[in-house]
Amino acid sequence: MRISVARSGDVVNVRMRLDVHRQRWLATRISLGALAVIGLFTGAWAVLAPGAWFRSFPGFGLNWVAMDGAYNEHLAVDAGAFFLGLGAIAAAALWYADSLLARVAGLGWLVFGVPHLLYHALHYPAGMNAASYSLSLFSVVLLPVLGGVALFAAPRERIQVRDPAPISFRLPPRRKR
Repeated sequence: MRISVARSGDVVNVRMRLDVHRQRWLATRISLGALAVIGLFTGAWAVLAPGAWFRSFPGFGLNWVAMDGAYNEHLAVDAGAFFLGLGAIAAAALWYADSLLARVAGLGWLVFGVPHLLYHALHYPAGMNAASYSLSLFSVVLLPVLGGVALFAAPRERIQVRDPAPISFRLPPRRKR
């Protein structure tokens, strides 16, 4: 805990700052936010438009999924539902700012992300250039890394402790001698 005292005229302001893992909460929130966006965006796209998702994921003129085999609507929708579910869990952990939920969300993304990474690292799709393959590997490395950050950076306290409100004291006027 840090305490600062500042005087302005006849008023003394006392402020306490609780140094309760602020950097860990920040890292946890950033990773959960990124995972929520990735999961919800990818999942909604694959569930609502599986054909378009298959042909053009991740967008920007790239088509990583279509290069890896024939279209299967059931598989595309299932993959989208899985991303959507993990994204919802990450969003809930972010919304409630609960470190236990953050660790559970991180564990889920880590369990999904490691096999996903291994598959993509060991299967080089025919027709994919080296730059696109490198970018796809970076994107799949990101999922278990962010999941690991959420899992291991989440502080032990369940919710973030807020700093108390500052306290102001008015000093009595000085007596003239």
